[in-house]
Amino acid sequence: MTTQPPATEDESAAEPDSALVTARRQLERAATHVDVDPGVVERLKHPTRVQQVSVPLEREDGSVEVFTGYRAQHDDVRGPYKGGLRYHPEVSAEECTGLSMWMTWKCAVMDLPFGGGKGGIAVDPKALTEDETERLTRRFAEELRDAVGPTKDVAAPDMGTDAQTMAWFMDAYSMQQGETIPGVVTGKPPVIGGSYGREEAPGRSTAIAAREAVRYYGREVSDTTIAVQGFGSVGANAARLLEEWGATIVAVSDVNGGVYDPDGIDVSAIPSHDEEPEAVTRFATELDEGDDVSRISNDDLLELDVDVLVPAAVGNVITADNADAIAADIVVEGANGPTTFAADTILEERGVHVIPDILANAGGVTVSYFEWLQDINRRQWSLERVTEELEDHMLEAWEDVRTEVDDKGLTWRDAAYVVALSRIAEAKETRGLWP
Repeated sequence: MTTQPPATEDESAAEPDSALVTARRQLERAATHVDVDPGVVERLKHPTRVQQVSVPLEREDGSVEVFTGYRAQHDDVRGPYKGGLRYHPEVSAEECTGLSMWMTWKCAVMDLPFGGGKGGIAVDPKALTEDETERLTRRFAEELRDAVGPTKDVAAPDMGTDAQTMAWFMDAYSMQQGETIPGVVTGKPPVIGGSYGREEAPGRSTAIAAREAVRYYGREVSDTTIAVQGFGSVGANAARLLEEWGATIVAVSDVNGGVYDPDGIDVSAIPSHDEEPEAVTRFATELDEGDDVSRISNDDLLELDVDVLVPAAVGNVITADNADAIAADIVVEGANGPTTFAADTILEERGVHVIPDILANAGGVTVSYFEWLQDINRRQWSLERVTEELEDHMLEAWEDVRTEVDDKGLTWRDAAYVVALSRIAEAKETRGLWP
């Protein structure tokens, strides 16, 4: 196992909107709004460690291929590292570092006893058989065994991984430890210690954030039009809940494009990407297209004249190139980092209100915290309790951020960072710097 230093600002210059560069810029901006020791801010620009490991895999044809895996551990002043494991060809040390920083802020703004972590393997999961994925995951768990654990670093599903991946990871770790330790990961199937409601949680929290934002600006959810980019777990669950609460979902999309109907779409009739890949595309193809119903591109969806836009697909979709064309009054970030730093500035100048990802989609890590508690206590909660607890945590976090917005006149993103940074700084100053 080796340790790889994070990329520097100069190394990231070719990709100015990387997660790492954006996270550092957002940290520096937030630091101007709160009285924090500059030394604490400097420490938070750097991860505690970034581990790089080789993960050999015997393929179905008997050949051996070696993949590269990473685990970035940003900060653990408030508790164990916490964050997802993703399988994607573009996974890198820099990406994991930036995402682990966002996880630190997300846990702090939700007041959870965790710090930020993130990791994964640079691999195309679609190119692996199920057996190969299992073998790769089990070997990855072994390579990371000394770095993870329920009191050290708790992983979770992310892009390209799922509940089954977490089950394999947990089993491999437990076999090496000689006892069943479900708390080493969250997002597991409930039958082996997972929490009910975990998969739907990021979408539910995104919907709650959208609902509260609409109410904050003096509107009724029932009079609100919403466009959702991305119909995976986050986007689909958010859209369905908002529709249930009375909102009109006028557009949804998947990777190939979307469908738009100004009178509203019955989103409950469309399977999510997880339930049926590219179902939105098939739904759009099967429509009897009239004057009011049309197929649109993902780019066009972002620019629709709606009350609320929910980018819930991938990062960096709202950029300096299209920020001026965003017609929504409110943007609720269901995805991680969908708005670049430059675009954020443009939207602020235009008066578009952006509810940041570290608040909006924090339902995932919040219910992961509930799962961690259930694993430690060996007692499973009902779905009703999970839903109620998530609602309470989201509303408490919303009020904490809203107070900063109202008292200091900050944007929602700056306010969320102020809440998070204040909590982290207080913990660091209380614990001190050793030696």
